[in-house]
Amino acid sequence: MKTPFVTDLNSEQTITTFFLVHEKEIRSTREGKTYLRLELGDRSGTIEARMWDQFDAAVKNINRDDFVKVNARVEIYRNKPQLSLQQLRLAKPEEVDLADFLPHTKEDVGKLYAQLLEHAASITNPWLKKLVAQIISDPGIAAKYKRAPAAKVMHHAYLGGLLEHVIGLCGLAKQIAAHYPELDVDLLLTAAILHDVGKLDELCYERAIGYTVEGQLLGHIVMELETVSRAVDAIEGFPANLKTVVQHLLISHHGQYEFGSPKLPMIREAMAFHYMDDLDSKLAAVRAALAVDSGDPEWSAYSGALGRKFLRLDEFLNAKDAAAKKTA
Repeated sequence: MKTPFVTDLNSEQTITTFFLVHEKEIRSTREGKTYLRLELGDRSGTIEARMWDQFDAAVKNINRDDFVKVNARVEIYRNKPQLSLQQLRLAKPEEVDLADFLPHTKEDVGKLYAQLLEHAASITNPWLKKLVAQIISDPGIAAKYKRAPAAKVMHHAYLGGLLEHVIGLCGLAKQIAAHYPELDVDLLLTAAILHDVGKLDELCYERAIGYTVEGQLLGHIVMELETVSRAVDAIEGFPANLKTVVQHLLISHHGQYEFGSPKLPMIREAMAFHYMDDLDSKLAAVRAALAVDSGDPEWSAYSGALGRKFLRLDEFLNAKDAAAKKTA
């Protein structure tokens, strides 16, 4: 296992370690001096790095998704660590372990996928059941579904994250439909299982989590609309009105135009699903922030996704209880 990881870099120090190159570019200062800027990362996160001198030869054969060995000085700039690179070279294959560079769900993927199949089998509407089964039983889709992250940064941004997210939503769908009997649980389950199927090809996740060219140009909503529409059209007799409803569930699940939804939710199940998806995503982002050692016993690391820190509530309440007992 490599050391240190990105999340260990919280004070000025000199390090020698391995990273994965997420971004590479040559920039210029206002004075015209060129420098190398890299975004480097491992399974714990990413960090910006700069090299100011004699970098031309060092980076000639280094590109995105390459592993590199660096000697660098950690500097704290605007309360965030960044690297000033002193030496840089390509890493040798035997020097790196892929497990150090891509985060992975802590859950058993095999069990999660078995749960997905159970949720799909519980759909009672025969058309929706056939549609969902046709998509997730495709060997190519199934293999990607077991591996894909749910996002690059925002939530469940690790291998298996999409599957974990979807299983959570399926559970929510059944609970919410039980509480609000006017909601069609089959539509909610269909939305849960298919709403991010476009991310299987929007994101690339072999060495680092990023975007494919198609993902950058089209986005997962357009991509999954095409995938699901093709699957619907392959089912002889699929009701046209039901196809429209399924398509609306997909294109409205981000909830607002500014968040990328082509349409606002205009079916009650679409509105309910948007809030389910939003809640599961945001709580996952909170969970990720609280999991990072921020160096503060009361507050989490800053969540860029949510624009805030979060109080470590258990520690805060326990500290208050302990203080009260001492004064009693």
